[in-house]
This record gives sequence, structure tokens and C-alpha cells, in this order.
Amino acid sequence: MIWTILILVIAIAMFLFGGKVLGNTGKGESLMQKCINLLAIVLIAGCMVRLVTPYYLTSVNPMILQEMANGYQEQQAAEKNKAIRKAVKSGAESMMQDAPILGNADAKNTIFIWTDFSCPYCRRVHGELSKVLKERDDVRIVVKNFSIHGDLSDAPARAVIAAKIQDNAKAAALVESLMTNEYYSQADMKDRAKLGEKVKANVLKFAKEAGLDVKQLEADMQGEVVTRELANVRGMAQEFEINGTPFLIINEQAFPGAIPYKQIIDALNK
Repeated sequence: MIWTILILVIAIAMFLFGGKVLGNTGKGESLMQKCINLLAIVLIAGCMVRLVTPYYLTSVNPMILQEMANGYQEQQAAEKNKAIRKAVKSGAESMMQDAPILGNADAKNTIFIWTDFSCPYCRRVHGELSKVLKERDDVRIVVKNFSIHGDLSDAPARAVIAAKIQDNAKAAALVESLMTNEYYSQADMKDRAKLGEKVKANVLKFAKEAGLDVKQLEADMQGEVVTRELANVRGMAQEFEINGTPFLIINEQAFPGAIPYKQIIDALNK
């Protein structure tokens, strides 16, 4: 701001007194005076714009800043959706290969969801997605288990991916159990050193109830398929700039956050 005011003062002085400094001795000096005046006018105009614009944006019409921010966000979202559409079209099969699938595995409409079983918002959107599956058989949900909360996330994420190796229907049943029941207690949280073991033990109980071979599941949880899927989840999250859960891709359009049932249906119907 100080430099702008200083340049403005100099430009006004150039415009007012430039001719007196040069004198009036010929056509050359007259041309030079015109050039100085033109330069002074340009500097004055530039400085006035620089001084007036912040006042206009903050005091006279602050809403324009919000409009500009919204426009920028919309532009960024459009670019992001474009990149996601391209990635999903070229890599949908690899994204589904090792991930549990809820609903009709051969459905024409696909919802990818980056989720975490310890995330309350993920549990909320799971309920909304369950409503969709009850009403429509043309939708499949590909569960991308984003393990982001350490011991609370790791065992459940690994277990449902490993369950897919045995049977996708049983993997879907395990997803439902983990999303609708508590698999750790406040008592478990008191001993952080043993939290991972307690969460894993509780998850394996749910797995047994889902009809899975628990011994094989436990071995597969540390296997190549689970490692590959977790890497795929994180790699795609980085590519799509997913920083939290839940994050949905509905027919190649991105929706961050726990969106409601109606918004999911509207996106499917587009």
C-alpha cells in the first residue's frame, strides 16, 4: 500500500511538473512531455485501481469475494470431476478387483465409497446407501476401505478385504455388521498399547458370525491381496485428493462428505 501511494504521488508530480522541468525549447521536448504525461496517466490509473479495488471488495460489495470463491471452487470441482471420470473409465476394473461389493455385483450403476468403519459420518452414509440398495437392484457399491484411524481402522479394513477372497456375499455381511455394531468399547480405548489386538479380536468375532473361515481370514489379512487393495485405496485417494471420509464417486461424479439419500438418488438418475 505504501509503495502504491508513493508511486501515485510521483506520477501526479510527473503530470503536473514534467513540462516545467523540460522547458519548452522545441518539438522534441513537446513529444517528450506527451510521453511523460501518458506514462503519468497510466501510473495514476493503475494506482487508483490498486487503492480503490480492496475498499470496493471489502466495504462496498463484499459479496463479490464470496462469488469469486464459489466460482473458483466450482471450477476446481469441475476439473476434479473430469480427472475422476477419466480415471474411473480407465481403471474401474482394478478399483473393483479386490474390494468388497455391496448389492448387485453386475449392476450398471456404480458407487465407489472411500470409508472408515470408525468414522461416524461413514456409518451415517452407509445407512443412506443401504436404503438405496433395498429399493434398487441396478446399483452396486464398491467399498474402498480407507484405513486412516490407526488401530481403530486397520483390522476392520483388512478383514473385509480378506473376506472378499473367500466370498463377496460374506464380505458384504461383514461390512454390514461392522457398520451397524460397535466393534470396540470405551474400556478397550483405555489401554492403547493393546487396542489393536482387542479390535482385531472383536472383528474376528463378527467375521465368524458372517460365516467366514476365521483362521484363513486372519492369514489373508496380512497377505498380498489385502496389501495390494490398501495400496490401491491410498493411491486413488491421493490421485483424487481425498483427505477424509466418507467420499463417494457416483457414476463418475465426486461427492465428498456424508451426502443424504435424495442426493445419492439424484446423482444415480442423472
